[in-house]
Amino acid sequence: MSVKSYVVYLQNSAVALLTVFGLCVRLSLTVQVGLSNKVLVFPYETDFSFVALVPQKELELRAFTLCMRVATELPEERQIILFAYRTADYDELNVWREKDGRVSFYLRGDGVFFHLPPLTTFRTSLCLTWDSHTGLSAFWVEGKRSTYQVYKPGHTIRPKGSILLGQDPDKHLGDLEAIQSFVGEMTDLNMWDFVLSKSAIHAWNNGHQVPKGNIFDWATIEYELHGNVMVVDDD
Repeated sequence: MSVKSYVVYLQNSAVALLTVFGLCVRLSLTVQVGLSNKVLVFPYETDFSFVALVPQKELELRAFTLCMRVATELPEERQIILFAYRTADYDELNVWREKDGRVSFYLRGDGVFFHLPPLTTFRTSLCLTWDSHTGLSAFWVEGKRSTYQVYKPGHTIRPKGSILLGQDPDKHLGDLEAIQSFVGEMTDLNMWDFVLSKSAIHAWNNGHQVPKGNIFDWATIEYELHGNVMVVDDD
């Protein structure tokens, strides 16, 4: 997506964020591109710090793979939003660590929950795969797949929403909630509109070359920082 298209996208997103989610933010339209060898640091709990992402294509999806590397010091009983994609009326795709420590994702309604190794101060390589045709969904931790769960076969994720890291926008709650915000580090977030093979997920986990994400590619990702989010070298 071109910078010009991104500006239009953000203008539309700003209207959605301000009028639908009721957020007291003003988008500065400061476009930044590419986070290769960089880490996003969310240093502390806030109700105003987040990263807005613009996809390379609309998220009208019947399958996807979402991968990221994440670290947090937050205790397991603290709910954390890991990824939020919302249209005007629904949470189309949200990924959470729940208050009981399970990791979950939601596609416009009730979610599906997985018992995974805990997220800790040490970086975890985390992927999520889902295929509408079969409903098969799984998390992958350090290249190892969880048990499959069948979730929403036949479902389609709808386009024309807003994607945030660090916060969960919700029009019913109004402003963003600090108690749900992400605190920690994120890096190497990539997303594809298909399910990666087991070998490709293993390759990504080990830092090897894989097909570039055709929704988000960390090296060329377009994003905008808000609040106190920092970009630091991945050393």
